[in-house]
Amino acid sequence: MAEKFGERIRTKRKEAGLTLDQLAEASGCSKSYIWELENKNPPRPSADKLASIAKALGTTSDYLLALDTETEASATDKAFFRKYQSMDDVTKDTIRQMLDVIAKRNG
Repeated sequence: MAEKFGERIRTKRKEAGLTLDQLAEASGCSKSYIWELENKNPPRPSADKLASIAKALGTTSDYLLALDTETEASATDKAFFRKYQSMDDVTKDTIRQMLDVIAKRNG
């Protein structure tokens, strides 16, 4: 069965070995807010707080909010591509060159 939003936060928190207090401190949120996100249905997170929680958990907001079938890797890839799309042409070219070097080294 696919995880719901609150379950994803709880799972990532436990994987990171964090208590509610520790995640609250790391994300700049209150312990009660984290608890509500993990346990309330439906949660109503603010974008800023969601981003800080995702960062503290080493994941993306996309993953935490994803559809039931979305994997963390897929959400991370989508977030990366959105960042890439907003870059200027020079930066995009530099990234493409870096990927070519990595591909040659691994190929």
